[in-house]
Amino acid sequence: MELDFDVVDMGPADHVEAGEQAPDFERPLVNDEYWEDRALSELTAEGPVVLICYPMDGAFPATYIWNELRDRGFEQYDARTVGLSISTPYEHKTLIEGREMDFELFSDPKNEVAEQYGIVNDLDGMAGIEEPRPAAFVIDEERVVQYAWVARQWPDFPDYDELEAAVESL
Repeated sequence: MELDFDVVDMGPADHVEAGEQAPDFERPLVNDEYWEDRALSELTAEGPVVLICYPMDGAFPATYIWNELRDRGFEQYDARTVGLSISTPYEHKTLIEGREMDFELFSDPKNEVAEQYGIVNDLDGMAGIEEPRPAAFVIDEERVVQYAWVARQWPDFPDYDELEAAVESL
C-alpha cells in the first residue's frame, strides 16, 4: 500500500515514565463552553487523569485520536481524559464542537509542557517550530504516572486496548 505521507522515525525520547511523578503545569483548559486556567494538580486532586498529548488541532492525528477515544467511550471512565497540544483555545473550541467531544483540552502554544514531559518533536525543515509527540499518560491522584506511551514514529498512535486496560486498572 502506498501512503500519501512519509513515515518518519523520531527515535527514542527521554520522557516521563510509569512510576515517576508527573510534572505539574497550569494552562488554559478548554471545554465546549469556555476556558479557564487550570493546573494538572487540580484535576488529579479530583481523581485520576488520562493526559493525551497530540501535535495540533486540524491535523489528521488529532481527528483520529479524539474520534477513537470518543467512540470507545473514554469520557465514561472514572479517570478524566484531557488533551494537550500547541493549539490555541479558539482552535480547541472548534475541534471540540466539530468532533462533538466531551473532552477538555489544554492549550500550550509554546510547547513548554511537552518540554517538561520530554516529548518535544522538532519539525523537520521548520526552524524553531516544535510540537508535542503523540503521547498518553495515565496519572493517579498522587500525580504518579501509572502508564506512559510515547510515539517513536510519525505518525504513530497508542495501543488503545492497552490504554483502556491501564485506565480500568486504576
